[in-house]
Amino acid sequence: MRFDPSIPVKLSPTEFTILRDLIAERTGLCFNDNKRDLLEDKLSPLVLERGFSSFFDYYYLLKYDATAAVAEWSLLTETLRVPETYFWREFDQIQILVQTILPQYVALNPKLPLRIWSAVCSTGEEPLTIAMALNEAGWFERIDIEIIASDISHQAIEKARQGLYRAYSLRNLSLALQAKYFTAEQNFWRITPEIHRRVKWTNANLISKTEVAPLARAHFIYCRNVFIYFSEATVRQTVKQFFGFMHTPGYLFVGASESLLKLTTDFDLQEINGAFVYVKH
Repeated sequence: MRFDPSIPVKLSPTEFTILRDLIAERTGLCFNDNKRDLLEDKLSPLVLERGFSSFFDYYYLLKYDATAAVAEWSLLTETLRVPETYFWREFDQIQILVQTILPQYVALNPKLPLRIWSAVCSTGEEPLTIAMALNEAGWFERIDIEIIASDISHQAIEKARQGLYRAYSLRNLSLALQAKYFTAEQNFWRITPEIHRRVKWTNANLISKTEVAPLARAHFIYCRNVFIYFSEATVRQTVKQFFGFMHTPGYLFVGASESLLKLTTDFDLQEINGAFVYVKH
């Protein structure tokens, strides 16, 4: 059926259930029953743009139209993405890596190349913060460190590759760090090439084992402020994949408002200088 603009498109309980389940299956994002209106608000423009008269039509496009589904899932993911991020966010977990964990790790493994994976990097502020902090401490001159940053959103990764940021993303940076690592460019700030090239950018869906496997072979994983949008089952699945591929010892950092204590026994929770990290032994 084609869209009739005189008839409002509403998300029925049945449509909500099948769309919610499909989105969770493909992206990990969880929409509880109390978020039905939110999902309707997010998806309504996409339904109308396609000329559909119901959310069922959009569901069938996503699930069964092999030709259109790839592009549509990319657009849908971008629509559902929560873009809030900025430099030096929850910096205590990066500080303990640079000042405490790395010195201990390198003392035991002085020749070992290290990998840090920013698993949900959005537009790149987190991995670039890690790179700046490592650079400030002189770690790049001392050991071989690889930083990989990924996100499910193609648009977010493209922005990260550009290395251009609005002033609001720099709000937690000191003026000294801003002057050292950024140059003004019209209405944006550009990260210095020396730091930007330290990060390798790619797309990855945390639900996909084939996409996670080559990235999760890391010593340190930052997967922060994403599990709050996942169901408990999806968090368990994701963390189990991390554990299976990570080096030993391995360090997993999650957001300050996130906890894995009731979801996994694979990792030991440690507090280091007031910051928390899950450790694989």
